[in-house]
Amino acid sequence: MIRSMTGFGAAHREIDGARYSVEARSVNNKFLKTTVRLPDALSSLETEIETSVARKLHRGSVIVTIRWVAGGTSMAARIDTSAARASIEQLLAEMPAEIRSRCTVDLATLLSVPGIIGSDDSQAFVETARPILASLLNEACDRLIEMRTREGSNLFNELESFGTRMRERLDSVASRAPRVVELYRDRLHQRVESLLKEVGASLDESDLVREVAVFAERSDIAEEISRLGGHLEQFFELLGGREDEPDEPVGRTLDFLTQEMLREANTIASKSADADITRAVVEVKGLIDRIKEQAANVE
Repeated sequence: MIRSMTGFGAAHREIDGARYSVEARSVNNKFLKTTVRLPDALSSLETEIETSVARKLHRGSVIVTIRWVAGGTSMAARIDTSAARASIEQLLAEMPAEIRSRCTVDLATLLSVPGIIGSDDSQAFVETARPILASLLNEACDRLIEMRTREGSNLFNELESFGTRMRERLDSVASRAPRVVELYRDRLHQRVESLLKEVGASLDESDLVREVAVFAERSDIAEEISRLGGHLEQFFELLGGREDEPDEPVGRTLDFLTQEMLREANTIASKSADADITRAVVEVKGLIDRIKEQAANVE
């Protein structure tokens, strides 16, 4: 299944007056890179969150933002009012008088200041928040994956279109290739015969056959066409998803496959002296570049 690496998901919940929220957003990246932003009181959960994300996502730069706003009487008992008062007084003391008179205090921001929330019961708070955040993170990641899947559908249509057009160009090259030697033989025969008539000599067919054989061996692209066709078949198989692992990410495999496709296309272009084949290969190389560009967005 083709999935994009760009997406967003969020989940929110209010329990005992406290509000928890988890947001997960992702953009392109060659590998999985997870950045977790969470309150200091929950910093011990960072590794667990990264591990949970790795179980759901395989590729992309993922930013997980966790917000928590305190509530309930149990939290009030753990607020260090002396530390809060000292922080406010220190902040106000450093402000000009004209600004101080208009200043207001945001309680949620104040509670996020280190030392305001008492540490005596911090572990109990983490244990309380852990299952809540785990559930919210799971919901947020599921919604992010839903968005990735929807965008992946558009990527699938584009990639399939590029592959179909490439197959058409490759078929035309394959049908044209056998005629190239025949056309070369006819042109060479006419040219040599014309030159020999001018000097009154006759054409030795064995020499002609030998020269045509050398040309045929030098310009033979059947093997490259076969390999490129095999890569193209694998490309369509990847788009359809693996039967044994339908959710396995294919973005990196597609990226590697386009490199192999381009290598075969370049070899065909260098070996063929036929204008029609050259034009078709130029189009094939353009389609490979477009596949490579879109593959960079695939998980």
